[in-house]
Amino acid sequence: MSMARKHKQDVVSWYQQPEPDICPLCHRLIPADQRDEHHLIPKSRGGRQTQALHRICHRQIHALFDEAELEKSYSTVEALLEHPQMEKFVKWVRKKPPGFYDGTRRSNRRKEKG
Repeated sequence: MSMARKHKQDVVSWYQQPEPDICPLCHRLIPADQRDEHHLIPKSRGGRQTQALHRICHRQIHALFDEAELEKSYSTVEALLEHPQMEKFVKWVRKKPPGFYDGTRRSNRRKEKG
């Protein structure tokens, strides 16, 4: 007994496109080629939970904070946004198009520490 194939229209009717990723830091749409997974607590310190971020936002986090700081003080999006340098960065990057990327430089704050 052969099974009838579903018509293309039937398949289209149940398919739902996945929700677009929105960066919780800058609130812009994350294009697939700019999507990074950030471990809220660094993986090297036992962290498992990740958060999808813009690549530029993710790089900025690691330019500003070392792993000990991320684990102890900045393990949530809210805590990251409260830091003055991160707040300044987010204000700046929010005005950029979703696909914008610029090289991230290590902050003077991190250079002085290590």
